[in-house]
Amino acid sequence: MAVIGYVRVSTSKQTTDQQRDALEAFGCDRIFEDIASGARDDRKGLAALLDYARNGDTVVVWRLDGSGAHCPTWSAPRKSSTNAAS
Repeated sequence: MAVIGYVRVSTSKQTTDQQRDALEAFGCDRIFEDIASGARDDRKGLAALLDYARNGDTVVVWRLDGSGAHCPTWSAPRKSSTNAAS
């Protein structure tokens, strides 16, 4: 079982360093990244993370805020994992 991190910033003027540092300190095996608005559904890093993740893996994010906290993508994998386990 892997511990997978996800970092995101909205613009290329921002840096993911603080998020990455926190997830590395947490012990993430692999970290995926996006530079895109949290309101966008077409995030390549998130898509790659969802492709990589397997049942039993743990996904860690530094913080959910703004529109990213309401993104339907966050609940979909959880529902899929729950259904696959039952």
